[in-house]
Amino acid sequence: MSKVRVLVVEDSLTIRRRLCEVLSADPDIEVVGDAEDGNLAIELCLALRPNVMTLDMMLPTLNGLAVTEYIMAHQPTPILVVSASTNRGELFKTYEALAAGAIEVMEKPLADDMDDGWERRFTSMVKLVARVVPITHVRALRSPRPGPGFAPVPPFHPDGRACELIAIGASTGGPRAVVEVLKALPSNLKLPVLLVVHIGTPFGASFAEWLDGQTAHRVRFATEGQPISGPGVFLAPPDCHLVVQQRRLHLSRGPERHSCRPSVDVLFESVAIACGATAAACLLTGMGHDGAHGLLMIRQAGGFTIAQDEASSVVYGMPREAVLLNAAESVLPLAEIGPALAALAQGSRLGVRS
Repeated sequence: MSKVRVLVVEDSLTIRRRLCEVLSADPDIEVVGDAEDGNLAIELCLALRPNVMTLDMMLPTLNGLAVTEYIMAHQPTPILVVSASTNRGELFKTYEALAAGAIEVMEKPLADDMDDGWERRFTSMVKLVARVVPITHVRALRSPRPGPGFAPVPPFHPDGRACELIAIGASTGGPRAVVEVLKALPSNLKLPVLLVVHIGTPFGASFAEWLDGQTAHRVRFATEGQPISGPGVFLAPPDCHLVVQQRRLHLSRGPERHSCRPSVDVLFESVAIACGATAAACLLTGMGHDGAHGLLMIRQAGGFTIAQDEASSVVYGMPREAVLLNAAESVLPLAEIGPALAALAQGSRLGVRS
C-alpha cells in the first residue's frame, strides 16, 4: 500500500519540525515537503501534488485562507487546517477556509505540549482527510448516477404538508453547505431552523456570529429553555447537545453520540418526538453516520426528510448512511436543498410571513 504523501505548512520552524517528526514516525505517512509561507506552500503543492496538506492559518506572504482559495481553484488537494488561532478575526478566516474547501480543522498546541494523545489524533486525522476527494463547484452541480444498492428516490414535492420547524445537520464540508442552504431560504421565513454542525470546540466560539453575517437570517447560539415559536436560526453551542422538548430548546452535556457532542442524532430524535409530521430535516455532507438514525425517526413520524446527494457532498458519509436506511424522502444536490425547504415552507400556512 502506498504511503500518504503530506505537505506540512507552518511558519514556526520549531512546530514545523515537530509536525514533520510526528508524521514521519508513522510508517504509513511520507512527508514530501514543508513550507514556512503561503507562496512556497502553493509552489510546493503544485509541484509535489501531495495527498494532503496540513495548513496553518497565520502565514507570511499569503495567509491560510488565500492559500486554500488558490489551491482549491488550481490544484484541489485535501487540506487539514492545524491552527492555534482563537480570536474572532482569525476564527472567521478559519471558517472561510472551511467554506472555501478545506476539509477539517484541529487545534495546534505548542511544540512542547504535543503529547502522545494529540500526536495520535493528528496522524489519524491526516490519514482520514487524505481519503477525501476534493470537489469543485462544477462537479457539485452534476447529478449523480445511482450506485448499486440504492433504491430510486422520488423527486421533491412539497404536497401541501404543514411545516413548523426545520432541522439541519452537517459535519465535514458543513460550513459551505449550511451557508448555501440558508441563503436559499426566504428572508421572511417564519419558521425556526435548528442547526448542528460538527466543529472542534476551540473553533466553535464565533461560528454563530460568522454564519449570521453570511445570510439574511439571524443566527445565534441556542440557549437553555428558550421557546421556538418564532423565526431565526439556532445553532447548537460547542460541546453541547441541542434538544427540543415541549416547544423549548434545551442544552445537554450528556454522553457523546458517535464521538460527537453536539450530535445530529440527538437533535433529530428529539425533533421526531416533539414535532413529528410538522418537521422537515436535512442531513448534509459529513464523515461517519451521525444523523442517519434520527433522520429515519423523523421520516417515520411523518416529517419530510432530505439527504444531500453524493456528487455535491465533500464527504458522502452521513447522507449515505441515511439513504441506506431509507431515511431520506428525497436525495438532492446541495443547490436544490434550500429551494426545496423554501418550497415546503411556502406551502405551509405557517412558513412565510405575508
